Amino acid sequence: MQDSLLSSWLSGSKDPKGVPVLVQGITGRYGRLHTELMLNYGTNIVAGVTPGKGGTEVLGVPVFDSCDEAVRRTGAATSVVFVPAPNYLSAVVEAIRAGIKLVVGITERVPVRDTLRSLEEARRYNANLIGPNTPGIIFPGRIKLGIMPVQPFIAGDTLVLSRSGTLTYEISNYLRKAGIGIYSAIGIGGDPINSTNFIEALEMARDNSSINNIVIIGEIGGDAEERVASYISSTGLRKKVVAYIAGRSAPKEKKMGHAGAIIMGEAGTVESKERALNSAGVPVAKMPWEVPELVRHKN
Repeated sequence: MQDSLLSSWLSGSKDPKGVPVLVQGITGRYGRLHTELMLNYGTNIVAGVTPGKGGTEVLGVPVFDSCDEAVRRTGAATSVVFVPAPNYLSAVVEAIRAGIKLVVGITERVPVRDTLRSLEEARRYNANLIGPNTPGIIFPGRIKLGIMPVQPFIAGDTLVLSRSGTLTYEISNYLRKAGIGIYSAIGIGGDPINSTNFIEALEMARDNSSINNIVIIGEIGGDAEERVASYISSTGLRKKVVAYIAGRSAPKEKKMGHAGAIIMGEAGTVESKERALNSAGVPVAKMPWEVPELVRHKN
């Protein structure tokens, strides 16, 4: 895997604090709201991009008509995308071609073909793409790129990787109450295709000595958790890994909240994921509040 901005953060070789960030869709209601919350957290937002709104300001942040202009004028290296789904692909492609090295796609209901095309573009330019349909990524006390509330996250030595935004907040809050802090929490997205998947994130973080625990928050549908189990078994990942799988009571072959959360036949069930993870030495919590106890006691 090529070195990239995200891998440098997760490996610990670079500090994400202070990296210049732009917001695509900053003049929209959602973009403006979360720009303010990210600024309040200390995220260094240097630019916004909304075609036709160049020359204006949002919360003191200059707005540009294009990513190319924003990057040239401000040196932005990361983008958080709040544009509507029909504009998602063009927004991501524009950001990457302008030199952005990490794009966080908050947008929901992005067509799978657009996700695949945006991922191809990211790989072509050695950029990282998180999402779409993600709450974002946070390094507590250093940077927040997304829409997650900040209260559940305290700094520490645990990496949280999750397919569910809400469960990311809930389980991180249980960890906080147990005195277990977070190195980084990444919502990889709830869609069938994740631009940065569990294994890619684990590979980036595997040699970081500041990360001692990893929490995988999965859900029914797909085989992402089974592939994590195979990765751990085949590579001998030397971190404490525990997991929680949402959807234990979900009916089969019925689409649930996330596009990826559907069971077909015996594939993608909680039981199949739990068996695979257990076989790799990863304990699986039955309920979210059991995760801190597993983190504490796993050998």
